[in-house]
Amino acid sequence: MSKRTYWQDNLRLVAFCLAIWFLVSFGFGIIGLDWLNQIQIGGFQLGFFFAQQGSIYVFVALIFFYARRMAALDRKHGVNEEQARE
Repeated sequence: MSKRTYWQDNLRLVAFCLAIWFLVSFGFGIIGLDWLNQIQIGGFQLGFFFAQQGSIYVFVALIFFYARRMAALDRKHGVNEEQARE
């Protein structure tokens, strides 16, 4: 597989992660705040939860998701560390 294909797959993964990041932080935390505040979980408004805690959980999950997917992408294209040492 070519370097161009690897780079396109990498950019697609980064774009997907950025879209999720934007949706959670800007979409849920700012734009949809009033709508989400109509729902309560544990006595707290859902908009407050997303703005304060939920976005942090999603960001940490995105880090692990990206690391796992990038490792798979590296293996698929033959650029992971184990193959580079051989």
